[in-house]
Amino acid sequence: MDAIDTDILIAGGGVAGLSATAILASRGFSVLCADPAPPVTSAEAAGADLRSTAFLGPSVALLRDCGLWDRLEAEAAPLRVMRIVDAGEDGAPRRVADFDAAEIGSDAFGYNLPNWLIRREMVAHIGGMRGARLRAPARITGIVPRGDRAVARFGDGTGVSARLVIAADGRDSGLREAAGIGARRWGYGQKGLVFVVRHERPHEGVSTEVHLSGGPFTLVPLPGREGAHRSAVVWMERGPRALHLAAMPEAEFEAAANARSAGVLGRLTLEGRRAVWPIVAQIADRLDAPRMALIAEAAHVVPPIGAQGLNMSLRDIGALADLLVEARAAGRDIGAPEVLARYHRARHAKVLARILGVDALNRAAMTGAGPLRGLRGLGLGVLSGTTPLRRAAMRLGLGAE
Repeated sequence: MDAIDTDILIAGGGVAGLSATAILASRGFSVLCADPAPPVTSAEAAGADLRSTAFLGPSVALLRDCGLWDRLEAEAAPLRVMRIVDAGEDGAPRRVADFDAAEIGSDAFGYNLPNWLIRREMVAHIGGMRGARLRAPARITGIVPRGDRAVARFGDGTGVSARLVIAADGRDSGLREAAGIGARRWGYGQKGLVFVVRHERPHEGVSTEVHLSGGPFTLVPLPGREGAHRSAVVWMERGPRALHLAAMPEAEFEAAANARSAGVLGRLTLEGRRAVWPIVAQIADRLDAPRMALIAEAAHVVPPIGAQGLNMSLRDIGALADLLVEARAAGRDIGAPEVLARYHRARHAKVLARILGVDALNRAAMTGAGPLRGLRGLGLGVLSGTTPLRRAAMRLGLGAE
């Protein structure tokens, strides 16, 4: 069986891996993306990813440059205001802080879409791109760096020769482990409940985080359907409480969700299934290895606060793509150690700083102790009420580093 020859082999066909495939192919590289499972591109299909992703402004620019945004834009809900609600013991709002994108000259902070839909559109776009291929199911069983190439093998015996391998195979990355790169992981005793709701009042492009204890309850705008107002919800709670909520009968769960939402969008009605995800933070010790670069959750994991996770991944892809284009223009090997070391230096410290920032926000949102909750409310008031701080926080959230 003849080996496949490609500039770049990407392990992992999630949203990050598919994004990297499209972005790098649009810059003139031949790219093969491989995943052990075929992509799930319907909300009703088994294994569908029911989470949503908010692409922030810099990520939208990357996706627009490679042609992907033209497919996604019509399905996206703009996030014009980020609202934080600090709720009291009775669940009612006691302090509300709005962060408006217009104040920093933007139409929106970002745009939210369901993950299953993102995959559907990305797979279709890649199918029509020159130099881009998706192979799924295809499990990579081994990679050996040799000279100016890495040689990989799929489970069916097919060989692949690539100048660079990109590990986008998730938080438990087999490629990262095979390369001998360690990772630090820590948990919070939390899980995230993910589901979609219909609600009485329009969201008006406002993404709302309701803070009480256990973690934030976040309502992120989705496009309407059949005249109904809709939002994606991430409800972070202590692990046992989250599992209890997930097992509740639908009517009982809806009552609990309505109580926790502080009534910010009126009555909530569950639409579809609930899913539970563990909440952890993680960072790899290095983002490079011989002939390999780590991106996305193979490189870092953060709690789902402020839409940082996938947007950090897209910053990885953008930084790596720029370095590869620069190396090619200079006649250098795109998989050379010095090129990949530059990628590590460009991203690792920034990633760690952002993880620690999100970690601090999550711990503040979790607190249930009265005095600490008072301090949280006071800090929110100072941040939202001080114009330079408020604007700096908005720019930082968008990805300023």
